[in-house]
Amino acid sequence: MPDTAPAALILFQRDDCHLCDLALEVLAQARAPEFDSVFIDEDEALEALYGLRVPVLRDEARGRELDWPFDAARLSAWLVGG
Repeated sequence: MPDTAPAALILFQRDDCHLCDLALEVLAQARAPEFDSVFIDEDEALEALYGLRVPVLRDEARGRELDWPFDAARLSAWLVGG
């Protein structure tokens, strides 16, 4: 039976966002585990939380967030709890 649980990581981003594109590249470089992308455009609640901060990576399981800017080394350390 396939796993239908949502990914523990969520990348909050915008459409047409250069920094968000860079964050996606860093996630690939760091070989980050599977994550969901959530676009905050046109969502007032998410816009209020993340509007000036995107891209933001959220670890749902641990209830913590990593704000941009981050590089592959910082992301890897954050993923293991650093």
